[in-house]
Amino acid sequence: MTHNAVSRTTEFVYESLPTRVIFGSGTLNNVEQEAKRLGMSRILLLCGQPHESVTSSIAKSLGDIYGATFLGARMHTPVNVTEEAMALVKTSQIDGIVSIGGGSTTGLSKAIALRTDLPQIILPTTYAGSEMTPILGETDNGIKTTQRSPKVLPETVIYDVELTLDLPPAIAGVSGMNAVAHAVEALYSRDANPVISALAIESVAALLRSLPRIRNEMHDLGARSDALYGAWLAGICLGSVGMALHHKLCHTLGGMFDLPHAETHAALLPHVLAYNSPAIPEVMQRLSHSLGVDDPALHLYRVNQAIGATPALADIGMPEDGIERATDLALANPYWNPRPLERHAIRDLLARAYRGDEPKP
Repeated sequence: MTHNAVSRTTEFVYESLPTRVIFGSGTLNNVEQEAKRLGMSRILLLCGQPHESVTSSIAKSLGDIYGATFLGARMHTPVNVTEEAMALVKTSQIDGIVSIGGGSTTGLSKAIALRTDLPQIILPTTYAGSEMTPILGETDNGIKTTQRSPKVLPETVIYDVELTLDLPPAIAGVSGMNAVAHAVEALYSRDANPVISALAIESVAALLRSLPRIRNEMHDLGARSDALYGAWLAGICLGSVGMALHHKLCHTLGGMFDLPHAETHAALLPHVLAYNSPAIPEVMQRLSHSLGVDDPALHLYRVNQAIGATPALADIGMPEDGIERATDLALANPYWNPRPLERHAIRDLLARAYRGDEPKP
């Protein structure tokens, strides 16, 4: 069998991103030590309502280096929310950020860091993976734009498996499939390389074996650990190579219709992989071998069913007339993809995802 990575070993570029990672159970206890190591003396805590009690506990442990707490993070990192948080940064004389939560909270932390270059400590509670990337997506007036900057890359990420144990299985499932999307698209990225391809295959395998187990037993510590490990690897993939059609479509739909981020990734992933499959036979072969399946795209669709992820974009808020609008916007600015961007085929892809049909090339 010929692996996709093998064909790229003669020439590639690999950049290792300098984030410090602490992984395990009970690693939450490292926050104060890490904050002091980074020179923080006036900390802003970011969190969502589900993690308010954990955040309050962290605030007490920080003592006199605690500055303030902001609870208003929202999906897709709206610029107006960032401006609210920035006002608190200024009035409280903040010099460091500790973020506890999923992709929305991480996104807000990174948006603040972009504007201030403040150091960040991120404690993920989902499998979003954005904590491992120098990438920030922000939404303003319904348009989501993405940029890369070393300013937004967190200095430390603390993975504490115990922080994920109460993540409901339905949310864990779609969050995990969001991470799978990062790894799958990294396999056929224009700047894929052997290191990232190896991490991506490991990530996909770890996530797809753990997510159905979490669905059946939400407090399975081994499955939770595997999922968080897979999400970490997927985040490295997302931050190290460029993405293509899948992420473009997800950002387009999320920005236009305010669709839930992870659910959108989960629903679209099988369809985009099927669309690209004729142009990436080595990647499809490698995924088939790793997962022990004949059709990786159909397998992803069935995993979505097994974990309770909604297959139809219609069920998470996309209007039917959005198919045409999203197709036009997705094609408005050219970008790289292994298969050429064909309007009728992309429209058909979105229509199938809208209805929740099985994926087709």
